Amino acid sequence: MYKVFVNEKKLLLSKQSENLEKTLKYDSFTTLEIALDLLQNTSVKELNVYGEQIEEIWEEFKKLFRIIEAAGGIVNRPNGDVLFIKRLGKWDLPKGKMEKGESREESAVREIEEETNLQNVELLDFINTTYHIYTERNGDKVLKYTHWFEMNFDGKDTSKPQLEEGITEVAWKNTTQIENEVFPSTFKNIQLIIKEFWQTKAK
Repeated sequence: MYKVFVNEKKLLLSKQSENLEKTLKYDSFTTLEIALDLLQNTSVKELNVYGEQIEEIWEEFKKLFRIIEAAGGIVNRPNGDVLFIKRLGKWDLPKGKMEKGESREESAVREIEEETNLQNVELLDFINTTYHIYTERNGDKVLKYTHWFEMNFDGKDTSKPQLEEGITEVAWKNTTQIENEVFPSTFKNIQLIIKEFWQTKAK
């Protein structure tokens, strides 16, 4: 199953039909083009494309885009606070594009240290990958993979925003602040990865 966000609308690619606002049975490449058109140009907010050969559908879907990979993390302090950045008026988790030759892990740590000015962030476990689509100024359609890792930080708090990257604030937030301040002013895939992380920790 793959969840892809298209302008904050959800496209779910799955084996079985899911109970979403609109469902389309996968027939051919055209099904995917229709699905994207509906999400981009109509009021449909969530759409499910389903078919038994989910990996083949995913491979076909990827052909519609240029792929960009990024990595980032959910950085926790011992008291449970999580590190966030603010960019373009929205709360976000620190992350950024992977550089050539970097592993996902190396990229995640480097981006967090660059964007927040923290040093010696401890990398723990891989959480999951989120996907979203956007169009660049030149008209290129991009499918962005962001690989997320759990991280710890227990050092001196030297956090400050990387202003040249458009980051205006770096802040630690507790669970209540995340639910009341961050979630109303963040992206759907950020909510998704945080809630998924909380669920794994609750087990």
